[in-house]
Amino acid sequence: MEAENEIRSKRYAADISSIREAQVRINSFIHKTPVLTSETLNSLAGRGLFFKCECFQKGGAFKFRGACNAIFSLDDEQAAKGVVTHSSGNHAAALSLAAKLRGIPAYIVIPENAPRCKVENVIRYGGQVIWSRATMQSREDIATRVLQETGAVLLHPYNDGRIISGQGTVSLELLEQAPQIDTIMVPISGGGLISGVALAAKSINPSIRVFAAEPKGANDAAQSKNAGRIITLPETNTIADGLRASLGDLTWPVVRDLVDDIIVVEDKEIIEAMKLCYEILKVAVEPSGAIGLAAVLSDSFKKNPAWKNCRNVGIVLSGGNVDLGVLWDSLGK
Repeated sequence: MEAENEIRSKRYAADISSIREAQVRINSFIHKTPVLTSETLNSLAGRGLFFKCECFQKGGAFKFRGACNAIFSLDDEQAAKGVVTHSSGNHAAALSLAAKLRGIPAYIVIPENAPRCKVENVIRYGGQVIWSRATMQSREDIATRVLQETGAVLLHPYNDGRIISGQGTVSLELLEQAPQIDTIMVPISGGGLISGVALAAKSINPSIRVFAAEPKGANDAAQSKNAGRIITLPETNTIADGLRASLGDLTWPVVRDLVDDIIVVEDKEIIEAMKLCYEILKVAVEPSGAIGLAAVLSDSFKKNPAWKNCRNVGIVLSGGNVDLGVLWDSLGK
């Protein structure tokens, strides 16, 4: 209770109450995803690993939780005109599916370099695709135009308290399914997932450690953490297409205050972790989803004496929407 009150007093965009409310709101729509274990991977890591398989979530990624919470939080008048967002993939598909369940339109601004498999998911779920250039400025400009034309409600992919609260339900489930966990490893991009996970986990267990995993070619969060302010990169270069966004003004304070460290890994480590997920766990994950395992197996984590007491690690396999053509190419390198 003391930890909950301390987090509430900081006035973050979400808290344990909003996350618990989200869990009730979305419970009948989402999958309660399984937690898998592997003695082989435990031996490789030198720790107990518990894989929260959000790759099995509706829409193929954790994003459905936040999208569902946001859409079903809208009153009928707000919802009637639909929703709009800009996203490179998983949030776009998740919002399209959640909007379909509520029976409202979803206008999705997608950059031209988005993976084809993720665009196809948006179309499959009934989202109306509007293309943008690959820059964040272009995405935001076109989303603003669509907003003005339709009167729809803008739902940001991560910088929104309703989205953060929905993503935090991952933590509630994981700690219920594997209460022995003392550490959670989470992919980081815009910070919606790790903000929700950290807020929930640290309210339930203040001593739990929460780590972010980030690709070296898009390491703005690690740079931000070191600088004590938001750093944005002029460009990113990583196979993890879902981890190219920058922190928002709502997610940054949570990352700054509650994330214990950010583990940066190379793309080759991500690809190797994907192979392990396929070959040992028998689970299909996208690069962004495999990065947590890559981080746990990295020398910077395994050999850091500060983290030697991280004995039981929950790893969020955040998504499984992989472009198989890109996968085969990357595995051949």
